[in-house]
Amino acid sequence: MPVVFRSGSLKFFFYSNEGDPREPLHIHVRGPNGEAKVWLSPAIGIADSKGFNPRELADIIREVAKNKPAIERAWHEHFSN
Repeated sequence: MPVVFRSGSLKFFFYSNEGDPREPLHIHVRGPNGEAKVWLSPAIGIADSKGFNPRELADIIREVAKNKPAIERAWHEHFSN
């Protein structure tokens, strides 16, 4: 479970086994209040969420948008093997 970055109490990460065939580029987020999965393409959006309120989800979307280049780079580095 490679952690790409942290922001406050949130951890942004990938699962090493992202399905077969692999799902499109996305990142998972875990925090004290819940978990979410965020698509990065074709547009940034919540794929699934459990426990986060709308304000927390908006904050997560902002963090993903701010860190999108780093997330994409980490995804391609991790899954290119």
